[in-house]
Amino acid sequence: SVRRAVSSSSIDGVCAMLNHANSLLIHDYKGVLEERLQGGFPSKGIDFSGVLQGKLQTSSDVKASRAAFLVTLNNVESSASNIKKLKQDLEVDCSAMLAQVGEQAKAKVETCLSDLGSAASVFKDLLTWGIDQLSASAVTPRLKPMADAFLSVSHNIDEEEFANYEVNDPFVQQFISGLQSLLDSFKGDLSSSNYETLVSLITDDLATHVERVVFKTAFNQLGGLQFDKELRSLVAYLSSVTQWTVRDKFARLTQLATLLNLERVSEVLDYWGPNAGLLTWRLTPSEIRKVLSLRVDFRKEEIDRLKL
Repeated sequence: SVRRAVSSSSIDGVCAMLNHANSLLIHDYKGVLEERLQGGFPSKGIDFSGVLQGKLQTSSDVKASRAAFLVTLNNVESSASNIKKLKQDLEVDCSAMLAQVGEQAKAKVETCLSDLGSAASVFKDLLTWGIDQLSASAVTPRLKPMADAFLSVSHNIDEEEFANYEVNDPFVQQFISGLQSLLDSFKGDLSSSNYETLVSLITDDLATHVERVVFKTAFNQLGGLQFDKELRSLVAYLSSVTQWTVRDKFARLTQLATLLNLERVSEVLDYWGPNAGLLTWRLTPSEIRKVLSLRVDFRKEEIDRLKL
């Protein structure tokens, strides 16, 4: 073992064992995990693509394949963490030996230890790739139609409709329910770290989809107020299911909501330039004009005259 080699105080022996361990991790062990992930995460109930080859996957096969993919992700994550810890422990174990050797021998061992640290980074990269594949296969296809439901809800509303939305929410509660179902399907099978990473990816994707549908929607001021309420509910929910902060991911949408809530076009200047204070605008001047043009009660001439 590597530790036995360290106890022998042989520089060549230590480096040989470190290089051997690194090779096993990078070429053999990682290869097995990578092969399992390359099969992808099944996103359909039953795969009929292999019928002609006699390889029809039943729903139970798909369930097993999904579980295997998630378990592999967990194994990759724990491997990256364990390799990092192994390197740190070996640095401590080697410190006494390295204190008694010359600079050349010391540099030789440190290079081998550094290679072991690089192996941890390789596993982290594989983990990132695997979770990206999971998100692309099982998350993004479900988020788009969920967000598209926003387009069927009018945001050019009167006070009676606004009051009715308060009692009979037309969008966000059903959206959150769908999101909860999506997250629950992974929470029990992913490690806490992998689950947090997936939630972060979902949040990024979600913000993009919501922004996309907002730019296709017509608003008046009450509709802007309704969107602000919907956005606050969504941010509050996501904040409750992850330890990471999500507000920064919704900074652009929050600024969209602020613009859609203005009483007058000129009011944007109260938040712009020297009046911005601690606010860092994530929207460009052209995007701000585009958002303001979503308000059916704002005149194009006034928007064009803004000096941003």
